[in-house]
Amino acid sequence: MQDIKIAIIGLGYVGLPLARLFATKYSVVGFDINQKRIKELRSGVDSTLEVEDDILQSVLKDSSNANIGLFCSSDLEDIEGCNYYVVTVPTPVDKNNRPDLTPLYKSSETVGKVLKKGDIVIYESTVYPGVTEEECIPVLENVSGLTFNKDFYAGYSPERINPGDKKHTVEKILKVTAGSTPEIGKKVDDLYASVITAGTHLAPTIKVAEAAKVIENSQRDINIAFVNELAKIFNLMNIDTNDVLEAAGTKWNFLPFKPGLVGGHCIGVDPYYLAQRAQEFGYHPEIILAGRRLNDSMGQYVASEVVKLMVHQDIRIKGANVLVLGITFKENCPDVRNTKAVDVINHLKDFGTEVTIYDPWANPEEVRHEYNLETTVDLPNQKFDAVVLTVAHKEYLDVNLKSLLETNGVLYDVKGILKEEVHGRL
Repeated sequence: MQDIKIAIIGLGYVGLPLARLFATKYSVVGFDINQKRIKELRSGVDSTLEVEDDILQSVLKDSSNANIGLFCSSDLEDIEGCNYYVVTVPTPVDKNNRPDLTPLYKSSETVGKVLKKGDIVIYESTVYPGVTEEECIPVLENVSGLTFNKDFYAGYSPERINPGDKKHTVEKILKVTAGSTPEIGKKVDDLYASVITAGTHLAPTIKVAEAAKVIENSQRDINIAFVNELAKIFNLMNIDTNDVLEAAGTKWNFLPFKPGLVGGHCIGVDPYYLAQRAQEFGYHPEIILAGRRLNDSMGQYVASEVVKLMVHQDIRIKGANVLVLGITFKENCPDVRNTKAVDVINHLKDFGTEVTIYDPWANPEEVRHEYNLETTVDLPNQKFDAVVLTVAHKEYLDVNLKSLLETNGVLYDVKGILKEEVHGRL
């Protein structure tokens, strides 16, 4: 494996940690069309916080020709000499929750321009079974003029990155791998096995590996939908859902899921990929879509519960000041992609409240660009009619939230992490 030179296409939450890891053993070129991102990474800084600056700086190199290390570039010519291309671009859904393969098509076009005989293209993006071979490969063939499984080959190794998780880093998570032929599957598996300390699992086909990934997050989505529904039921019965889950969790095979807002680039998206593929085969998935509908409704549910509590406290809703704590999709992470905290905020605004958003992790410029919402990284110095904790950032545990409330104000805990007495929680 001495002559391996790897190009990582897309340097986001998935691509950069993988590029950094491969760069400890191989010559790696990290490619991204975002020139601002490239400039930032070349300076040794990662704004996603997935790779610590000192670790990133330890693998950076000044050119694409060095034997080992990471060179970041937005120039196509810098990846021409690579023989492994790993595509790590996002796979979102559109406003109608239909899979949007545009990033995959564009990145495949990019790779196709530099593809040579003998090269291997590996996709890490989460997709429904069949996308790699039926959607991406034709683009590679058309642009390169080469023939699949004769001139070039493909692999698939779904990402399992958990943004913000410093314990389960990329090398510590077992990697599923697959190749377009048995021989290529072995090559792809060997490549990942050389850096993944947790080990690898070689799937028999690319479609099996694609299917395995998409059901991982669909399964979590369905389980969270179940406890979200339980939360709605137990709230009507005036029973604390967390107390119920703690009691049930004493059984050895009870699954420890908690209610909450389900957003992000995986759990809130991947089930739609599987559902669309199923419908193309004439099957309407009932459980998968039911789970999605329930989880997508939780933002409106939380906002309604908060407003009900405010009414009970004789708070005038129109013009009421509400502080929302958190807009990222998960705790202790700056990622705002597909965050469902936005649903809570928008529904609170629909009721006529004035919403202030405090999130020390989120980039206000990014939030403004993505959602047209204003946020602050500093704790506001005023009193509020309601405080709603939507994201469990560690900073919030050090704040006396009751001191932020008006005399009859409402404190609502979506995440169930607050030790102090609250007026409501999921």
